[in-house]
Amino acid sequence: MAEENLNTEGLSDAEIVTARDMKRAASMQPKNSPLVTHMYTADPSAHVFNDIIYIYPSHDIETDMPMNDDGDHFAMRDYHVFSLDRPFGKVNDHGCALDIDGVEWAVKQMWAPDAAEKDGKYYLYFPARKPNGIFAIGAAVGDSPEGPFVAEKTEIKGSYSIDPAVLQDDDGEYYIYFGGLWGGQLQQWNSCNEHTGDIYPADDEPAIPPRVARLKDNMVELAEEVREIVILDENGEPIKTGDLERRYFEGPWMHRYDGKYYFSYSTGETHNICYAVGDSPYGPFTYQGKILTPVLGWTSHHSIVEYQGKWYLFYHDCQLSGGQTHLRNIKMAELKYNEDGTIQTIDPYYN
Repeated sequence: MAEENLNTEGLSDAEIVTARDMKRAASMQPKNSPLVTHMYTADPSAHVFNDIIYIYPSHDIETDMPMNDDGDHFAMRDYHVFSLDRPFGKVNDHGCALDIDGVEWAVKQMWAPDAAEKDGKYYLYFPARKPNGIFAIGAAVGDSPEGPFVAEKTEIKGSYSIDPAVLQDDDGEYYIYFGGLWGGQLQQWNSCNEHTGDIYPADDEPAIPPRVARLKDNMVELAEEVREIVILDENGEPIKTGDLERRYFEGPWMHRYDGKYYFSYSTGETHNICYAVGDSPYGPFTYQGKILTPVLGWTSHHSIVEYQGKWYLFYHDCQLSGGQTHLRNIKMAELKYNEDGTIQTIDPYYN
């Protein structure tokens, strides 16, 4: 990971990437500007409600927490909701929509959220750590897209790990996708949804898969047992743990295009946003390629939304902080498809 002439002795992986990115920052020319500049934001989940683009990001807060590979320096505690009057236009900050003080079951680290709407109610889904240190996913309910949201008194039973993303399918069913490695603890859960502690497959074994479950009609409970999602390579085999350029790490997102299900995700330490396509919300999904090449910063997290006939990618980098990986800013770019349904890869920087 380290660049030439960069002293990495004694540094964690996260610290190495921060040092590398701060060195690179001066020479990188972003193609897109931060959407929000008065605070640090990351992990943007975008949705169109009432013909307005709403963005639900996490909120990066400056602290003196030392960096480590479990992500403890990402010490987020609340959520702001933003809206755009038009693509790349003025951004409106609707204020704090939910604070951790309003979540009875959680104690810290409200990481990447998502949102959904059903029957005039709006639902915010978010991960957080319980008092025992284990991540779970919660739900909060509001009467408008910008909140405020009132959290359910307990986490969603049967949920775990981080990075919830909700799909409203064409038949009216809703599915929640989730899971992140390392600090996100996905490696601590087995296929029976039992907490086992860290278990990593060998490089030549299938990679740890993301998870999915259908939501009940009340939108705050799971309607079924959590299932694993299989991502296949070009030969129809599950992508292996050692395939760092393509294997799932975190940040799931699901959207539909031309009758197909597009499952996209971050590869973690290789910093790609990749995607795979299938015929069912449960998969399997066959790997297709990269949507976004690496950004400035340790993490990469995105969402994809259609608005007035065009498609947009929302993502983050560390432009505002000059490479501080835990102080990020959200951005957007137009996303384009080829005639065969593949997605054109986006390079976020000028060469």
